[in-house]
Amino acid sequence: MSATSAFFERLTVACRDPRFSKVRGSVRFDIRDGGHLEQWLLDIDHGRMRVTRSGGPATTVIQVSSQVAEAMARGEVNGLAAITRGDIMVDGDLALALRIGRLFPREPGPPQRDDPDSGA
Repeated sequence: MSATSAFFERLTVACRDPRFSKVRGSVRFDIRDGGHLEQWLLDIDHGRMRVTRSGGPATTVIQVSSQVAEAMARGEVNGLAAITRGDIMVDGDLALALRIGRLFPREPGPPQRDDPDSGA
C-alpha cells in the first residue's frame, strides 16, 4: 500500500478530528501519476470526516503529483511550501486547503538529544 493510500485509510478509520470542529467543507485530491488520475474526496462536517475514492464536486480541489503526495503522506514535504513552489495547485478555498495540512504528518526533524538512538 502506498503512503498516500495509508494516509487516507487512517482518516477513514479516525472519522473525527476535534481540530476541525468548526469546519465544514469538502476537499478533493486529484493525484496524477503520468496519465493516471487517482481521486480522493474528504468531506468534513464539524469535525466528522468521511473519505471516499470519488471525483465528485468539492469546495476545494488540490492537484498534486503522486510523488509530492507520497512525500507529504510520509511527512517529508510541507504543504504550504509545496504550494509556494507550485508543486500543489489549489482551486477553491485556500484557507481550507491550508487547514488540511494539519492532517499530514509533520516533517521529520533532527533527533532529540535525549533520544538513545541519536548517538548523543
